[in-house]
Amino acid sequence: MTAAAAPSEIQLYDPDDRSFLGHPRGLGYLAFTEAWERFSFYGMQVLLVLYMTKSLLLPGQVEQVAGIEQLRALYGGIDGQPFASAIFGTYAASVYLTPILGGWIADRLLGKRRTVLLGAITMAMGHFLMAFNVTFLFALLCLILGSGMFKGNIASQVGSLYRAEDLRRADAFQLFYLAINAGVIASPLIVGTLGETMGWHWGFGAAGVGMLIGLAIYVAGQRYLPSEHFDVADKKSEAKLPMSRNDWLATIALLLLIPVLAIAIVPNNQIFNAYLVWGDQSFALYWDDEKLPTTWLVTLDAVVSVSFLAIVAGFYRWWKTKWTEPDELTKIIIGSLFSIGGMACLYLAAATTPPGEKIGLFWPVMFHIVNAIGFAHMLPVSLALFARLAPKQINATVIGLYYLAFFAGNSMVGYVGGWFETMPVTQFWLMHMGFAAAAGVAFMLFKLLLAPRLMHNADPDDVALQ
Repeated sequence: MTAAAAPSEIQLYDPDDRSFLGHPRGLGYLAFTEAWERFSFYGMQVLLVLYMTKSLLLPGQVEQVAGIEQLRALYGGIDGQPFASAIFGTYAASVYLTPILGGWIADRLLGKRRTVLLGAITMAMGHFLMAFNVTFLFALLCLILGSGMFKGNIASQVGSLYRAEDLRRADAFQLFYLAINAGVIASPLIVGTLGETMGWHWGFGAAGVGMLIGLAIYVAGQRYLPSEHFDVADKKSEAKLPMSRNDWLATIALLLLIPVLAIAIVPNNQIFNAYLVWGDQSFALYWDDEKLPTTWLVTLDAVVSVSFLAIVAGFYRWWKTKWTEPDELTKIIIGSLFSIGGMACLYLAAATTPPGEKIGLFWPVMFHIVNAIGFAHMLPVSLALFARLAPKQINATVIGLYYLAFFAGNSMVGYVGGWFETMPVTQFWLMHMGFAAAAGVAFMLFKLLLAPRLMHNADPDDVALQ
């Protein structure tokens, strides 16, 4: 540090610091930044389809949106709820594609800190642009690009707070994950409620304010993050072992699993799309005579999901004290069965309600519970599976490709969600049961045909606990 350095530039990062729940203070700043970013991101997302179907895409409003007719032409001229679902699917898919660009910008041009700052500013701008019909599509573009710059780079900074041998790193990511879910739980209660009761733009404005709070926290915590160095690594010094035949087999197998995972994701992620439209139209969301905000269904789902992530993790810790713990693929297959059960709950909700009556909340609540158990067995565990089987030579690349499953899955959510208005509701959810069942069969075939060859050398400690 030079004598001319300003006090705000003094580096206070200490890898041995334990001032934030036994962790470096920088973790607190990163966790609260991410909590507010997720608050804004999911708050906007829970309003998006409802806003489009109930306001933006209606006659007299949709004509004001710049570029909307060109976009409609790309989707084949569809209108109404199918058009809203298609826009949602493209948006939700794209936020899992742009982190590849965000990582490249951080690695090659700006560094992680500057990229995160630029991403946060771009996202905040996108939230506030949602207040104007004319800039709606440009607002979505800002949110997609901003999330791509923000998403992966802030998570990677969590790991950089610790020395290689520091065992607190795993616990740090658990705290980081809890912060994410705190934002997800709170956002429908605040952003969703404001949007549905006060006006859509009140909700979007609240999401923008949340993003600005996250940005302010991140700026305030800069001194407690490790310094970044921008020296280009000498590629010639990074000698890599050649890929073995088994390495290539594992890579091909994981690539084949990506479309299977995409299909498996569709039932869960339809929660943000057609499920919300259906709930808004048909669920008995009343407390006495007062209509509850539809977006509260997402808060219910987040609370149940977080709870069952902890319950399932604890269950398997107990299980392995008495019996052999299932490997990742077995857990994913179990998750597929619960996913089928979750969709069966939605089928029963539609099938057992007389025409013209509102659907009681018993079956929807059962859906969230059963689906959350499936989620706990599938999505976190599938990432652990990729991390375990990906060859060391290309581990980061393969894990990056894992997120293409979310890109493809959310694209399918948007496309399939457009059928909600034209299909009987019972058939719509039976179709989603079929998605879960087809993915489950593919996972079973993978376990029977390829897993014995790829996974027999795994250490017990490698098995995912979530």
